[in-house]
Amino acid sequence: MRYFLEVSYKGTAYAGFQVQKNANTIQAEIEKVLSIVLKHPVELTGSSRTDTGVHALQNFFHFDIAQIVDAAIVYNLNAILPKDIVVRSIFPVPNEAHCRFDALYRQYRYCLTAKKDPFSTDTAWYYPYNVDIELLNKAAALLFNFTDFTSFSKLNSQAFTNQCTITKSEWILKGHSLEYYVQSNRFLRGMVRGLVGTMILVGRGKTSLETFEQILIAKDCSKANFATPAQGLFLVEVAYPLSILERKIS
Repeated sequence: MRYFLEVSYKGTAYAGFQVQKNANTIQAEIEKVLSIVLKHPVELTGSSRTDTGVHALQNFFHFDIAQIVDAAIVYNLNAILPKDIVVRSIFPVPNEAHCRFDALYRQYRYCLTAKKDPFSTDTAWYYPYNVDIELLNKAAALLFNFTDFTSFSKLNSQAFTNQCTITKSEWILKGHSLEYYVQSNRFLRGMVRGLVGTMILVGRGKTSLETFEQILIAKDCSKANFATPAQGLFLVEVAYPLSILERKIS
């Protein structure tokens, strides 16, 4: 049978989501613990890769195993997993369901704070500068006019296409915090951090809206600003059809 595994994690201590040689990752930790609890080697397939230091409020894996897996093992998994990784649920899905290819959309949030705060060091970008929220949202709205985001994809991404359909792009000011929400059917390597880094320059008046639009048109990643720290980025949601989630227990 095939199962989906829903997880949350703080990515500060990990070299990203996917298994790597000579580096500790989210996937490696979960595979190790899942194999212990199920008493059987388990290989996971991931939904959405997150880079070193990036967090997830929701992400998914799937795996196949020739035994019934009871949702009650969630407690056992969380008892062994490190404190910065949590399994939210485990549930059976149709055998053809794929956690990566069947996702309807993903949503990310990027957090900045203008106030130095020791409690947000690992979860927000400390950015003590005046930023024009109106200009930021004008830049964010331009994304709806494009589907080719080559300019915001890092080189050597191995993506088969740079086409993405953006369905949400919005900046929100919350006290001393500034948050960017973006939703798309798919994302490219480094895309959200590139968008944030480039739009922030628009918000500070260092880059014009016209120049930002030209960067989108150029399809040249050397023109975007990817110098955005990882800790402010969260994968917020991965959405699936009800046919896949119908056996998920909240």
